[in-house]
Parts: sequence; structure tokens; C-alpha cells
Amino acid sequence: QVQLLESGGGLVQAGGSLRLSCTASGRTFSNYGMGWFRQAPGKAGEFVAAISGSGSRTNYADSVKGRFAISKNNGKNTVYLQMNSLNPEDTAVYSCAASASTDWGPYEYWGQGTQVTVSS
Repeated sequence: QVQLLESGGGLVQAGGSLRLSCTASGRTFSNYGMGWFRQAPGKAGEFVAAISGSGSRTNYADSVKGRFAISKNNGKNTVYLQMNSLNPEDTAVYSCAASASTDWGPYEYWGQGTQVTVSS
């Protein structure tokens, strides 16, 4: 069983930055493909970014490409989402997800999420 704990959410003004962290339990974190997803009020959840187990490959939603960066520290069992140039449309609950068997999902483990609110 893998447990995921997100942190780093909060309230930020448009144009600002936040860095989200997601720390995972488990001994083989370097094998886990990790992803970030978000869900805004009244909207369906959407993919934000993903990173391979080794951390060498990444993938982003078009809406965040060039503004967000996903990274992985296997020594700390942590994946990060650096979010820059935030706008109110980025307001959502952000959740991380882990796949213990593949780089790109499907993801079988999910965190509880952290709220990100961007004010205009």
C-alpha cells in the first residue's frame, strides 16, 4: 500500500507562484510513475503533469505547459509541482497520484489533495 501526502497549497495572487509537494510511503519510489491532477469546483478532474519513475521524462497538459514544472526526488520519496504565472483558472484541488508498475499510469494510488486558490 502506498500513501501519498500533498502539501504546499494556499492562496496566491494572479501572476504568483507556488510549489506543491507530494511525499510517498514505500521502498521503491524510484519505480513509481507520478502524476498531478486537479479538479476545480463544478468541473471534471483533469490531468496536469506526469513524470516517469526515474524522473527523466515528463509530460504536461497544454494549459500548463511552460508555466508548471514537475520534478522528482527519489531520495526523498517526493514529487514536486512548481507552478509559476498562476491565474484564477488554475484554482482547484490538486492531487498527486502514483503508479507502482508503470511510468504513465493508470494510477492506483491517490492523495487527498491540496487546495490552490488564485485571486485576480
